[in-house]
Amino acid sequence: MKCSSQMAAGIAASLALSLAVATAHGQPAGMGPSMMHGMEHGAGGHGPMAGATGMLTRQDAGSAADMSLVHDLLTNHTRIKRTVTNLRNGIRTITESDDPKVAQAIKAHVASMSQRLKDGREFNIFSTTLPVLFENRDKIKSVVEVTEKGFIVTRISTDAKVVAALQGHAAEVTELAQEGMAAMRRGMMARMAMGQRGPQAGRGTEPAPQAPSATGHSQ
Repeated sequence: MKCSSQMAAGIAASLALSLAVATAHGQPAGMGPSMMHGMEHGAGGHGPMAGATGMLTRQDAGSAADMSLVHDLLTNHTRIKRTVTNLRNGIRTITESDDPKVAQAIKAHVASMSQRLKDGREFNIFSTTLPVLFENRDKIKSVVEVTEKGFIVTRISTDAKVVAALQGHAAEVTELAQEGMAAMRRGMMARMAMGQRGPQAGRGTEPAPQAPSATGHSQ
């Protein structure tokens, strides 16, 4: 355990240093060289993901395509409109775009992640709440509605820990819609510090932060 913790801390420190160097040399503020390398491999669809993204998620036949969708959505995050309503027993989210290409990417991403949740095939490079949801997927009831511009998703559970994770994850996704790559960077560094599976002790037991709402304006 000590060795594993030291390794995770070392990876996080190395990533932080690469990000600092990248910023100093005028590269995009949200991306360090190793992270850019991983994103490029993931988005390109040519072979397995490499770099930071490859270390953070279990890879399968659909990983590269899912990473490509994430890349497209992050690149166009200012064109995404997202509203989150925290329910007593879960969440209701509306994620849409007036841009037809972005709307299609939203639909493809939600469809893929919903199928992954159903199958138990976790794809996760930034979230500390997704492991709880995948491990408790049998306790989640989902209703996914396609709209002209995206999706309306309602997920509920009778398990308080799962409800907290649903609301926490909705807040994480809203941060991505609002901040794009900056939010992804924070999540990836947190995941690297924790290891691939995220926090193990007592995860999901803390109250979830209230998911911010983005009604009425592009983010």
